[in-house]
Amino acid sequence: MNAISRLNRVALQGVAVTFDINGRTVEALSTETLIEVADREGIEIPRLCYREGMEVVGNCRSCMVEINGERVLAPSCCRYPTEGMKVVTDSPRAVASQKMVLELLLSDMPETEYTRHNEVDFWARKLAVGKPRFAARRQPRQDASHAAITVNLDACIQCTRCVRACRDEQVNDVIGLAFRGDHAKIVFDMDDPMGNSTCVACGECVQACPTGALMPAREVALTVPDKKVDSVCPYCGVGCQLTYNVKDNKILFVEGRDGPANHERLCVKGRYGFDYAHHPHRLTVPLIRRADAPKSGDFVMDPDRVMDVFREATWEEALALAGGTLSNIRDTHGKKSLAGFGSAKGSNEEAYLFQKLVRTGFGSNNVDHCTRLCHASSVAALLEGIGSGAVSNPVMDVTKAEVVIVIGANPTVNHPVAATWIKNAVKNGTKLVVCDPRRSDLARMSHRYLQFKPDTDVAMLNAMMHVIVHENLVDADFIASRTIGYDELKQNVEGYSPELMAPICGIDADTLRYVARLYATSKGSMILWGMGISQHIHGTDNARCLIALALMTGQIGRPGTGLHPLRGQNNVQGASDAGLIPMMFPDYQRVDNPAVRAKFEAAWNTPLDGTPGLTVVEIMHAIKAGQIRGMYIMGENPAMSDPDANHARESLAALEHLVVQDIFLTETCYLADVILPASAFPEKTGSFTNTDRTVQMGRQAIDPPGQAKQDLWILQELARRLGLDWNYQHVSEVFDEMRHTMPSIGGITWDRLEREHSVTYPCVAEGDPGDPVVFIETFPRDSGRARFVPADIIPADERPDTAYPLVLITGRQLEHWHTGSMTRRTAVLDALEPDPVALVHPLDLAGMGGKPGDVITIESRRGKVTLYARADDSSPRGAIFVPFCYYEAAINKLTNAALDPFGKIPEFKYCAIRVALGGEVEAQSSYGGGQVLRRLTPA
Repeated sequence: MNAISRLNRVALQGVAVTFDINGRTVEALSTETLIEVADREGIEIPRLCYREGMEVVGNCRSCMVEINGERVLAPSCCRYPTEGMKVVTDSPRAVASQKMVLELLLSDMPETEYTRHNEVDFWARKLAVGKPRFAARRQPRQDASHAAITVNLDACIQCTRCVRACRDEQVNDVIGLAFRGDHAKIVFDMDDPMGNSTCVACGECVQACPTGALMPAREVALTVPDKKVDSVCPYCGVGCQLTYNVKDNKILFVEGRDGPANHERLCVKGRYGFDYAHHPHRLTVPLIRRADAPKSGDFVMDPDRVMDVFREATWEEALALAGGTLSNIRDTHGKKSLAGFGSAKGSNEEAYLFQKLVRTGFGSNNVDHCTRLCHASSVAALLEGIGSGAVSNPVMDVTKAEVVIVIGANPTVNHPVAATWIKNAVKNGTKLVVCDPRRSDLARMSHRYLQFKPDTDVAMLNAMMHVIVHENLVDADFIASRTIGYDELKQNVEGYSPELMAPICGIDADTLRYVARLYATSKGSMILWGMGISQHIHGTDNARCLIALALMTGQIGRPGTGLHPLRGQNNVQGASDAGLIPMMFPDYQRVDNPAVRAKFEAAWNTPLDGTPGLTVVEIMHAIKAGQIRGMYIMGENPAMSDPDANHARESLAALEHLVVQDIFLTETCYLADVILPASAFPEKTGSFTNTDRTVQMGRQAIDPPGQAKQDLWILQELARRLGLDWNYQHVSEVFDEMRHTMPSIGGITWDRLEREHSVTYPCVAEGDPGDPVVFIETFPRDSGRARFVPADIIPADERPDTAYPLVLITGRQLEHWHTGSMTRRTAVLDALEPDPVALVHPLDLAGMGGKPGDVITIESRRGKVTLYARADDSSPRGAIFVPFCYYEAAINKLTNAALDPFGKIPEFKYCAIRVALGGEVEAQSSYGGGQVLRRLTPA
């Protein structure tokens, strides 16, 4: 029984009872345990196997209490109160039993202390157990095979908290309790060394362990931090809350916090991906390109030539050159000759000021960020269909759904903590349908797995809608009262019967019918999707189909229903909300709407351009055409993340002036004229908005190194040199300006964020609780009604042929993030995945005469990379999956820059390639596993 089912048990099944505990009359639910009641009443009872939120097992017996009238001792963690019961927790019998258990366990503890928080020692001191009378029997047994976690089984008390953390909470099913009697022990998989097991290093077992039998694989367990700072995770859009433990301005370790999205859970990146902030590669002084250092898109990141290319500068010199040159370009070539890329990793306030700088300082709307490369098509379809680009329901609503469809997403890799809630829901009876060309880990738990052919999403989804229409499974009342355009959609899906679409999408007609019926007829169905849906030239059409499925069945506007595009980066939702997109002011207010523009001109006291700006890929083309001559890039790495990366690098190299603001010397920095050293995530305070629309507080835990500055300071200083009179004294002043221009967060004050840590928008008026579920009664469109938009099959821009017979699919790895600039400079993450790999179906690999670990070269019409082959049957035959985080095998050199016409998103998920054995993998030059760049510090 996991945390969710336990909460349901307490909330739904209990009846009130009155009983005595230590002579005090109390009221409780009949489904609460005695230890839960005691905790609520402030009565202390020892416990070791018990942990709040976990299934109770009662196997340590340290929590024994006396039940008067029954003349028995009972474990309080799994005994429930009855009417009139009399419980004594500190009677001589109960205390003697508690002390005996602790004494026996204490006698078996190793002499070496593995943790500051050994709970056996804690409770032994509380009860004054003293030196045990029994001889120790264990010998030290350490397993140090894992990069993140050390196993010390001599400290294990077999409380099984780690087993429950792994199996019930994270549902990774790695840890078990094997053998019998005094041979019983904790094992990983089939008693493998932990480093050879299927462990994904979420660290939940370490957080649960009471003795240090499982501990971090670094010398931090016994170190006392100077301070603890509550913040949020800097990686994916789930928005897990965490606590930094800091000593001497260095993060020692991270703990999960009870936030609304994670309830103390973390993944490998959130728990172990923090030491990039202390990496010697950090930029610590402004740099200016030397006059004799030419720029080239075909650069080599040579650590020995860094200071041949750049020289150190003062902040005043660097800012004057950056701002002065950009101003000259603007004044000479016009306002639309400049562009800016903001960051989805920065705070809401940074995103807001960045887009405001571009619009008021540059004078155009040429501002964008990485949402253009992930969910732009989803947002386009959502704005068109339901009037809002945000999710309708939080991820946690999967626990309230009867049916959950996950399509084009791999949450266990890209949103690991969100995946745990999906897995918890499945264990509690929710039917999971996974639809994806690649077989993800969630497929093993799915009720149905639909491995459709790549690029056939619309065919499959229209076939499902055909079934729902023809079998009259639609919600006619919902369609009539809350939507428009249904007749056109109904007519469009007429030609998409399951029998006709089955050979196209690769899913048999019976399965298509079954899943359509299952989704349409459940009391609550929810759809979650990822970039497998959005990163196509027909990505907007893919999302239109998902929206239509929800609308025609009325599966939206209630808990346990709705549409949820899983946001990729930690603040891609907030950055988009704040206006870091070329066609929208903050809060998705169109720049070409005169009334909206007048409102922002009044707020910002300056005229504004009414023409939508250029998007990420369009800007790269405009550079080559001579239209864009100067750029300011903050915290983005388009030289790695853009499609057809060679073209992107050539474009960046062709700029007259490029200013890059970042924490590392990224691939994009190599093409800059001025580099401004910025602050890492834990070095600043700001608000961040997760995939659930929850605005959360990220707090500064450490100081920036050297002369590095916080991003808000840099933005203001550059703005002044562009002629803007900005003087924000604190980040809260920026947030206050935001909420007065963004109605959706108008009711969220900075003081409230400081106090409550998180608030979900829309929150229009101060005091409003916020709305986790939206579209309950109406949709935010002019008519109040959602709109059906039909979609037809559009093939990928580039199909396999005899010259390029295979398909390339790109994405992320669990251990690495985005372009790798942070995670590949994190010791644990880089140790877990140090080398560039391609996931190839074993039969395809054997067919080319290769074996796992062989070097292969992948080539498209735009470029080629060489990397290591990993046999992996998650990818279908004929398709190869490659993460885009490896500089030495930059896979976006191969991807296609063809755009979806509505969302202007590139087709990352499909291009034609060919593969050959052999080649030479480039040496890692700028990351943790390879040569070390010279530390850039003041002379």
